[in-house]
Amino acid sequence: MSHPHPAGKGGATSAGAGQMPASRAAAAARVPPRRGRAADGKTAPAVLITGCSSGSGHAAALRLHAAGFAVYATARRPEALGDLAAGGITTARLDVTDEQSMTAVVGQITAEHGAVGVLVNNAGFELAGPVEEVPLAQVRRLFETNLFGLARLTQLAIPGMRLAGHGTIINLSSVFGRFAVPGNAYYAATKHAVGAFTDTLRLELDAFGIRVVLIEPTAARTRLNDNTAWAASSPDGPGPPRNIAGRLAVTPGQVAAAITKAATSRRPRARYPVGILARVLFALRRWLPGPAFDAFLRTQFPAPRQTRTPASAGRLSRPALTPWRNR
Repeated sequence: MSHPHPAGKGGATSAGAGQMPASRAAAAARVPPRRGRAADGKTAPAVLITGCSSGSGHAAALRLHAAGFAVYATARRPEALGDLAAGGITTARLDVTDEQSMTAVVGQITAEHGAVGVLVNNAGFELAGPVEEVPLAQVRRLFETNLFGLARLTQLAIPGMRLAGHGTIINLSSVFGRFAVPGNAYYAATKHAVGAFTDTLRLELDAFGIRVVLIEPTAARTRLNDNTAWAASSPDGPGPPRNIAGRLAVTPGQVAAAITKAATSRRPRARYPVGILARVLFALRRWLPGPAFDAFLRTQFPAPRQTRTPASAGRLSRPALTPWRNR
């Protein structure tokens, strides 16, 4: 099992083995944008999804397309979206750290559909490592992708939604948006920030008919571990998780189902925890005293300890990092 994570810096990962031939991809790219039909027979809104090369973003694109939405699936490297294009889904390059690419896609959707009807901010990556050892340059890149890129794309989509008088913004967070574990401080910080950003946005946009939703999955069985950025001299990765989160991980399909439920609901909930473990963890966090909850986390995520050998005096041993990653 692998962990969900960055679909890279705009949400893309390298193209997989299932990528279509170039000729087929070119033919699929000529398929006109699909104006789907909602259940009531009206034209369904256009959906813009970031980070669609694999995992939850990829699954959400397929599910929303099947539900009749006009889906625009995006990633840093559009060649990784070949199978989605072959299925009639509009694909495009979008890097959430590249203003021009975001403006171009929002402009295309506005020209073809009037406005972005549903925005799914899924792109992101994870940076793992002890606080002491992670270079701040890497932390800044993490925030540029996971928070500032999400915020800027949202800014670009809001005016069209406001003029239309309706819209839905769906932000992907994580169980780490409510607590954190050793080795995952900076990633958790971005997810805490996304949660606060989403709560504020929901209050600001309610009067304009725009709904704002937060999706909070526990670990998902995706290719996140392949894309996790390990700080400095960190090892390549911990391998399959052996803690309770790894054993109770959700699938990308479950995350996509929550996204679809939020996108199709007339009155979506503010937050959608995904997976039994997410609900259990949130209940424990709410009811257990702080020291008791910390003690539970230590059983699942060992913290760094001072090494004792002369050759490594003053250095920290690394924790066995197997965080509950979401994308």
